[in-house]
Amino acid sequence: MDVVTIGETMALFTPNEEGMLRHAHSFSLKFGGAESNVAIGLSRLGHRSRWLSRVGDDEFGDAMLSFIRGEGVDVSYVTRDQEAPTGVFFKEFRRLKDTRVYYYRKDSAASRMDADWLSEESISDAEYLHLTGITPGLSPSCREMFEKAIRIAKGNGAKIVFDPNLRLKIWRDEAEARQFLKKYASESDIVLPGISEAEFLFGTCSPEEYVERFHDLGIETVIMKLGKEGSLISSSGLVKKIPGFTVERVIDPVGAGDAFAAGVLSGLLDGKTLEEAALQGNAMGAMVTMVNGDAEGLPNRSDLESFMDGSQEDVTR
Repeated sequence: MDVVTIGETMALFTPNEEGMLRHAHSFSLKFGGAESNVAIGLSRLGHRSRWLSRVGDDEFGDAMLSFIRGEGVDVSYVTRDQEAPTGVFFKEFRRLKDTRVYYYRKDSAASRMDADWLSEESISDAEYLHLTGITPGLSPSCREMFEKAIRIAKGNGAKIVFDPNLRLKIWRDEAEARQFLKKYASESDIVLPGISEAEFLFGTCSPEEYVERFHDLGIETVIMKLGKEGSLISSSGLVKKIPGFTVERVIDPVGAGDAFAAGVLSGLLDGKTLEEAALQGNAMGAMVTMVNGDAEGLPNRSDLESFMDGSQEDVTR
């Protein structure tokens, strides 16, 4: 298996109108979760990906599994919870450049994942284990499961890729979040932080100083997301800024970091240099912002290549 990832995916309700959520009268049902977004992004680029999770024994769980399985992702280790529901969240497009997200995930099926639930065989064949800082914040039992996953990956020679993906609302307090995010970053081979997450962990610094702080934790490779400016890579003495891609209008920024991770991982799996992989990640992140939805804008390989070389046409007939 090229990449295995673990985490919660939820039913996503998106209003069919812009403005405050209180004024919305109809919604579209989609699905969103950082880890499944990465798995879908990799699958669309032709890689083998597996998503591990727990969902409710309900209609949302049925629809979610059908959707993710239909994208070519291996969901054979996903289990159903007879008592706890599938989580739900809402997006609110208040106005241009003002998107808000509301989560209803307390006591969800995924929050009940634990170390006993996780089998070694679900990870042992992975080349990369992709993890985010969301999963260990869901519950103490998820944290135990998360740490077991790291042990299994290390024991089987898989590289660990960690995206801090800070969600303060799921942690008890900032100190707890900071402690565990640093801990899991230090146990990873590749870390994919954003500027805001680096600032949360280390205070105000320059991007170059941030990557040094991550290296001080023992991390070999740091690829820092700089938004529309691109990304900054740092590994084995190489420090280089990789340019971003310009889009005319950002429709939905949620999921851009997940697309970036999928692009980077795809590049590494294809044997590209770190610079090439980061550039591909930048392109993927830019592309998904132009489409409403977490996974809907993830491109296939031909679309990605056309976007990167500038040959994509406005209308294809």
